[in-house]
Amino acid sequence: MPTVHPSAVLSGDCDLADSVEIGPGCVLTGPVRLAEGARLLANVHLRGPVTIGPRTILYPFACVGFEPQDYKFKPGAPTAGVVVGADCLIREHATIHAASNETAPTTIGDRVFMMVASHVGHDARIGNGVVMVNYAGVSGHAEIADNATLSGHVGIHQFVRVGRLAFISGGVAVSKDVPPFCMAPERNRIGGLNLVGMRRAGIPRHEITEVRRAFRDVFRTPVPHDEALDILRERAANSPAVAELADFVAGTKRGICPGMGRPPRLLTTWLQMKRRGVTLPDFDEDE
Repeated sequence: MPTVHPSAVLSGDCDLADSVEIGPGCVLTGPVRLAEGARLLANVHLRGPVTIGPRTILYPFACVGFEPQDYKFKPGAPTAGVVVGADCLIREHATIHAASNETAPTTIGDRVFMMVASHVGHDARIGNGVVMVNYAGVSGHAEIADNATLSGHVGIHQFVRVGRLAFISGGVAVSKDVPPFCMAPERNRIGGLNLVGMRRAGIPRHEITEVRRAFRDVFRTPVPHDEALDILRERAANSPAVAELADFVAGTKRGICPGMGRPPRLLTTWLQMKRRGVTLPDFDEDE
């Protein structure tokens, strides 16, 4: 029998496995399914349709399945809801919003660690082993591939893709795709490879070498999209990791974050203004 605290409120069609634990103050509404070993520690709010996988733990004030933050979505409209995988940790005040459609739920993979106040928006897809540090936010329809890391206060724009084993530094916002294995240390810019993560993932040394060559020739100083694809596809025959890069670049819709070899956009604008003879205001550090 599941263990349910007397102060918990369960309304609707709740399907609870025998080993489920529901702590004080939890509120479950609508069709909610909790698999074996799932635990709601206290004051967790779930609004179905929601499925929580085996051994996943939700900490106090986590909210899962509430309506998407989408102007087009009418309150009370049907939704495919949220599916959370196995062995996840959903910490305090984390939020996962329901899908804005009736067929494909917002999806969280297995072994995902969502730290305090992190957020996953409607229709997003989070892969396995993803880490979202405090206040990291993933906007609607975004895709985060397996074993990616989003550091604290990271912001992911709508429809952006983050590749496998990518690492985004704290406070960075991206509105373009971040390729697999890459690190994003600045806004919309990649500056190197997540070599530590690649080694920990067991990627062979020769594969890492091939990815480093590809990064140097294609991403560090960006080349035109078609030329980049030609280079990556040529090398993909001898490297599955480079083939993964090629497939990712081929599938981009928002474009790829440029490398450090391209000047920052603000600097480019400043140089263009100087060339046109525009008088720029003085900058007073004391102001």
